[in-house]
Amino acid sequence: MVKHQPLQVYERQLCLSCITGIYGCRWKRYQRSHDDTTKWELLWSLILLLTFCLLLVWFYFWWEAHNDYSEFNWFLYNRSGEWSDGTVPILATTAAGFTYIAFLIVLALCHVALGQQLNLHWLHKATGPFLHIGALAAVTALSWIVAGQVTRAEKMSIVLLALYMVPLHITSPCIMDPATLKPRPNVIGHQGAPMLAPENTLWSFQRALQMNVTGLEADVAISMDGVPFLMRDLTLRRTTDVEKVFPDRQMDEASLFNWTDLQQLNAGRWFLKDDPFWTVHTLFQHEKERIANQTVCSLEQLLKLASYHNSTVVFRLRRPPPKHPCYDSWINDTLQAVRQSGVPQSLVMWTPDENRTQVRQLAPDLIQTSVVKRSHQILQQSGISSLLLRYNQVSREEIGNFSEAHINLTLYTVNEPWLYSVLWCSGVSSVSSEAPHVLLKVPYPIWLMRPNEYLHTLGGITAVRSLNYNPEQIMLNAAVRRSSGDINVMKEKLIFSEVRNGVGSAEELYGDSYDYYANQGISQ
Repeated sequence: MVKHQPLQVYERQLCLSCITGIYGCRWKRYQRSHDDTTKWELLWSLILLLTFCLLLVWFYFWWEAHNDYSEFNWFLYNRSGEWSDGTVPILATTAAGFTYIAFLIVLALCHVALGQQLNLHWLHKATGPFLHIGALAAVTALSWIVAGQVTRAEKMSIVLLALYMVPLHITSPCIMDPATLKPRPNVIGHQGAPMLAPENTLWSFQRALQMNVTGLEADVAISMDGVPFLMRDLTLRRTTDVEKVFPDRQMDEASLFNWTDLQQLNAGRWFLKDDPFWTVHTLFQHEKERIANQTVCSLEQLLKLASYHNSTVVFRLRRPPPKHPCYDSWINDTLQAVRQSGVPQSLVMWTPDENRTQVRQLAPDLIQTSVVKRSHQILQQSGISSLLLRYNQVSREEIGNFSEAHINLTLYTVNEPWLYSVLWCSGVSSVSSEAPHVLLKVPYPIWLMRPNEYLHTLGGITAVRSLNYNPEQIMLNAAVRRSSGDINVMKEKLIFSEVRNGVGSAEELYGDSYDYYANQGISQ
């Protein structure tokens, strides 16, 4: 007589095999388990999640710091002496880690959803938690699982209430009545338009004026023979070909050269070679040719250009080193250049604090400007009518105080439209930017909403969430999935036990449920 022996037939589960195989190197079915995750693996999952949250903040910081990439690169240059885009390796590493750790978190969520035991492979344990990354998609997926657990604990109403109340405490300058919006802030070209032309060159300032800027900002040094010229760095290595023309003097300070020597240097080819803002490919050929012929610009040349276009000029004057011939006469040498240029004094913002009383006597119509943060009372007492500060040095309340005191506030360096919009809503009168061509395309704040519209929007979002989110249905579905999984595991264990103990066929236990398997027996 042929005895039929029941067989356990496994369905091919390629998706499950890939999930458990990649996450924990458990490619075989017998390696997988529906048992509870061990405390050790739960600890690793917690470490992975905490690292994910911390590095998400890191990712967000670098995303929001895009406005300051140029200043960051210049800071690195002053430390190392070599110019490079230091944000590239940081962003590349962050992107790679972002992709890797987000993938691990998604796999872990899939394990939880499928009822599989978490068992992170040792290789992932050695690398995953230490990469700088974040993934909002994974957080969103995780929120559904957390929501189900909180529902089980009967605390969902409190948590949802807290989540809905959080936006009510969010404040923004752009949540305001549009009728109270102040005029568009003036844009000053910081070193001209350094994203489109070499910084502090005549062509850079001309390009900025083509973008309808209302002012020009520059950094000024004084040569050995008393000529003020435009140069941001202490040396000439980054923005000129001094290594080629004066190889023995390439490490000398820029102010230790006389004006005749400075005129021999090329101040444009480095821009085409280094492409500091990745914009060279957008330039026309005639623009590249003009850039390649740029030379060091003097303060007098800049002032004449500004006077022709009736544009304001603000410059920061760097005092020469102590042994410099103009160490004591640097203020007078600069004032002489202002007078010789023929520019109206009312267009020049004077920033040095030294000898202000003398400067007022010699040039009473200059706009006295401070680059040091002081209260509006002290500024008024000192006869200072303008203030030049970094954008993160003042609060919204201080901006209002300066405006009420009729002190013109200029904030630098503002390159991003969102930051320009926030400062616009805050009431700033002018900003200094390296990207005037970008801000030119912002005729109105990119985000502006009345307070009542903001509250109505929150109410609408809350209503939609209430309609779409059904925690009871989520829990019911989860319970059904878990019950089905438990039944399948029970059946598999009984079948293996039956075969090992020589018990009769499986239909004796399950009746008609396994007719298919019994009819497919193998005759001996």
